[in-house]
Amino acid sequence: MQMAGPPGMGPVMVMNQKQQRKTGREAQLSNIAAAKAVANIIRTTLGPQSMLKMLLDPMGGIIMTNDGNCILREVDVSHPTAKSMIELSRAQDEEVGDGTTSVIVLSAQMLSQAEPFLLHKYHPTVIVQAYTKALAGALQVCEDLAVQIDVRKDKELMSKLVTSSIGTKFSSRWNDLLVDMAIDAVMTVAQVSALGGPDQVDIKRYAKVEKIPGGELEDCRVLKGVMFQKDTTHSKMRRRIENPRILLLDSPLEYKKGESQTTMEITDDQDWNAMLKLEEEYVERMCQDIIAAKPDIVITEKGVSDLAQHYLQKANITAFRRLRKTDNNRIARAVGATIVSRADEIVESDIGLECGLFEMRRIGEDWFVFLEECKDPKACTIVLRGGSKDVLNEVERNLSDAMQVVRNVVYDPKLLPGGGATEMAVAVALRKQGQALQGIQQGPFMAVGDAMEVIPRTLAQNCGVSVIRTITELRAKHAAAAADGSDKKCHIGINGVTGALVDMNDYGVWEPFSVKVQTIKTAIENACMILRIDDVVSGSKKAHS
Repeated sequence: MQMAGPPGMGPVMVMNQKQQRKTGREAQLSNIAAAKAVANIIRTTLGPQSMLKMLLDPMGGIIMTNDGNCILREVDVSHPTAKSMIELSRAQDEEVGDGTTSVIVLSAQMLSQAEPFLLHKYHPTVIVQAYTKALAGALQVCEDLAVQIDVRKDKELMSKLVTSSIGTKFSSRWNDLLVDMAIDAVMTVAQVSALGGPDQVDIKRYAKVEKIPGGELEDCRVLKGVMFQKDTTHSKMRRRIENPRILLLDSPLEYKKGESQTTMEITDDQDWNAMLKLEEEYVERMCQDIIAAKPDIVITEKGVSDLAQHYLQKANITAFRRLRKTDNNRIARAVGATIVSRADEIVESDIGLECGLFEMRRIGEDWFVFLEECKDPKACTIVLRGGSKDVLNEVERNLSDAMQVVRNVVYDPKLLPGGGATEMAVAVALRKQGQALQGIQQGPFMAVGDAMEVIPRTLAQNCGVSVIRTITELRAKHAAAAADGSDKKCHIGINGVTGALVDMNDYGVWEPFSVKVQTIKTAIENACMILRIDDVVSGSKKAHS
């Protein structure tokens, strides 16, 4: 970077010469090109007829997926705008868990629509103001189109909703199975809020997915309880107990070692025996406290010494050691137990009594512990079986999306029509509103409406039908419904498999309100942010010696 120096002198160098700098229109157009490049990577993964992408990660592993967020996470990009687009998909995934491909495609289209205005010397602020107005209009249209549902009663509508989410994924062949699993798992974990607010749904912590290679995909199921991979500490312990009493600990069942380094000086040979006896008595006392509570199963997060195993086995108690804290919390929720920190403080209310059956089963080479038939489990384990690790990983990603969709609807029980119907309705409404606007903002405002059409257009492209004919027909139907002036909403969209136009009420493709609104908000806000950038400096920093 250089600045004009004093009169009669040369230019003054301000910035490092190695740095590349783009300013003004050049920076804006380069940002738009980068955003379009990122969208083009995943454009073909939208809709039921989507393609898979095969990626080789740095460790040499293979990833086969059509999940937008997963693909972009693995792609290594250097352009700052491309990086921010990828961040967008990650934010969408964390916030609502679905719509990761749509948000990138829509955001890139918003920027693409702004390009001609920039070339005609429009100021970016004017475009941003028009985009913000259009966002408010789009959200209002979504609000009007939304359909209210009752999560616990409208089972059929719920399964249609999840089917439309998984239908675009690799595992759509096992739709019925995965849909039931997703709804089952979320409804198990959902807790009715005591304060009358929305239900609490913590999928991440309480719905664990266990992937076990081998078997058939039809063997996948949601347990009415939990399972974990462990074997008993002693081979003679019981491996099947009905209605067990379960005690959970997070303290070790072994002699406590000193926190710091401890040195003992023994002068008499009797002292050594006395010291060993003390250790044994300490462990025995702990085991007596546990046995007094009459549990059938003891599970601890820490170690169990050989001596403790011996006492517990004599009392006919099955013990498991070194369980993860997260697994322990899940078991506590499922069987109604409380995790105890000290063996001498166990009370009857800490014991879990809600498990119907404890059983050890061998799957492949490993032993698994099943705690099933729980009365009212508030945690569950989802067992996935399948031919290979790649298939299991992809099914897990798809199931995770499906569970997020159910969770969103539990939080905000409103649906919008899918198949591009909502986007086309928004596009037609924005065009109509744009005609009433005066002045320079009219063009960019209506451009948002044009940009919204990218979702139905991409769906039609991925089906292989005539894009222009299909989109024109769809636009005409929505425009006719809008001009009609009646309160009847137009729910016509594209059948993602055949490319024909269908009414979404009959076809049964619905999307959660929260996902759709989040997609539109994120896409437009991100486009506004990128349009405001007028200077991009990238270059190598000097390495500090």
